[in-house]
Amino acid sequence: MMQSISNKIYGYDEIFFQLRNMLKNEHLPNKILLSGPKGIGKYTFSVHFINYYLSLNEQLKYDDKNFLINEDNKSFKLMNNLLHPNFNLIALNNNKRIIEIDQIRNVIKYSQKNSFNDEKRFIIIDNIELLNNNASNALLKILEEPPENLFFFLIHDSSVKILDTIKSRSILFKKNF
Repeated sequence: MMQSISNKIYGYDEIFFQLRNMLKNEHLPNKILLSGPKGIGKYTFSVHFINYYLSLNEQLKYDDKNFLINEDNKSFKLMNNLLHPNFNLIALNNNKRIIEIDQIRNVIKYSQKNSFNDEKRFIIIDNIELLNNNASNALLKILEEPPENLFFFLIHDSSVKILDTIKSRSILFKKNF
């Protein structure tokens, strides 16, 4: 199950509209690095934006005027239970201090599968600064040439350094409050 998130986001209007317009014009970057201080809602924003896309054709779709997830939305329920076929989450495992290479290997396996209904697929990697060296290097391989319709949301605590090679392969969105 995903970590608990607010069903409403605040302060991300500009980034949301930028990404939404890029998505509509088929120019959404496939590697988005959200960087800013810990605890400002980068992860929550990522879940909201991905739910926006995944629920576009659903009855209880994302409310992009009020930045609100309908908790009865089918895609959100599947995402929340980590069961949505077009969504994958990599986060720090319980009692661990780093994201391990096995987790990134699972991302690579996921990336090689076909998407459900040929739709876009999304991967969130929360706390990308916690990747160990082996995991970082394995991730770089998939970031260099990601499959078509696979999009990464890489979430970074700006107070901690990440590999320059990860930064250079991503479109950076900085958020400060």
